[in-house]
Amino acid sequence: MKLPTFLRHFKLAILLIATTACSSWAGNAKPFKKTVVSSVAQAERPLYATRPEVMQFADDLAGRRDLDPAWVRSVLGQARFIPAVARLMQPPVQTFVKNWRAYRSRFIDPIRIAAGVHFWQENQAALTRAEEEYGVPAEIIVGIIGVETIYGRNTGSFGVMDALATLAFDFPASHPRASERSEFFKGEIEQFLTLESRRGATPMETLEIKGSYAGAMGMPQFMPSSWSKYAVDFDGDGSIDLWNSPADVIGSVANYFKTFGWQPGMPTYYPVSFDASRLDMDALLAPDILPTFSVASFTDKGAVLEGAALQHKGPLALIELLNGPDAPTYVAGTENFYAITRYNWSSYYAMAVIELGREVAARVKP
Repeated sequence: MKLPTFLRHFKLAILLIATTACSSWAGNAKPFKKTVVSSVAQAERPLYATRPEVMQFADDLAGRRDLDPAWVRSVLGQARFIPAVARLMQPPVQTFVKNWRAYRSRFIDPIRIAAGVHFWQENQAALTRAEEEYGVPAEIIVGIIGVETIYGRNTGSFGVMDALATLAFDFPASHPRASERSEFFKGEIEQFLTLESRRGATPMETLEIKGSYAGAMGMPQFMPSSWSKYAVDFDGDGSIDLWNSPADVIGSVANYFKTFGWQPGMPTYYPVSFDASRLDMDALLAPDILPTFSVASFTDKGAVLEGAALQHKGPLALIELLNGPDAPTYVAGTENFYAITRYNWSSYYAMAVIELGREVAARVKP
């Protein structure tokens, strides 16, 4: 799921416990997938129409965006608080030890690989065109979509409007950055309602859209702001549909990575070992996943590279993947590895994307 930086840490923790992953919607948008929610459960939740400050926000939003105030009030007023969404935003209790092998097994599995092979074969032309136009390999695009939603099988069951309203107006106050995050989700509401208004959706159609607990949507799990900035009409039908158009999904993911600095032809990482006699592990790990070291400074601190890695021109980062009680796994991450973490701020996530895409490619390519 394409989440903002401050949400990505939460997502990693949740995924370690259980697997969950510049245009508008104007035009003849296709109907969105819907998930039926119990009317009894819905009725038990308070409506945001009862909150004067929320209705004032609706009026202000309508004025800023030149939207119909009655339409905005109707949509936002019918949104309901979701206790589970608020709970999911609480900082996780660190009761587990990160384990790359366990994390990997949740995503690199026969079901996801088989679904990826089918997706690749069905969308070969769009994947090839995206690679040519954006420079992003098909296996990275396929890896992202597979990790996020198993190629559209699991796009989320929360009402997007309900989730965004809950996080905008009832973000857990105990969180140390509650005010900042509440403001972020107010911005996502603004983006979401602007897109829906341009699409010509009715209040009920807007309220029926489902996504993740954070309001991410479709096969690639784009937040509304990411949909606005990076989604593209890659199938050329005059609308953007990230639920039902694999071509739009493929082009949008590729466009996202190009925007975040993907370097065509650059590996995502290199193997690395260590010279214990001069190893400065603290210095190597200090920048975390941000590529910082030249090859010379990297090796001066005790990292050992071989072959093509010694000719790498850009910065590198030492990526550490913990394996529970066993020795960690290390790789030398490049700017392309870092680009994948712009989708989800997690080295574990990035490696899962890379390895799922690689496994699928091995079964598709001769």
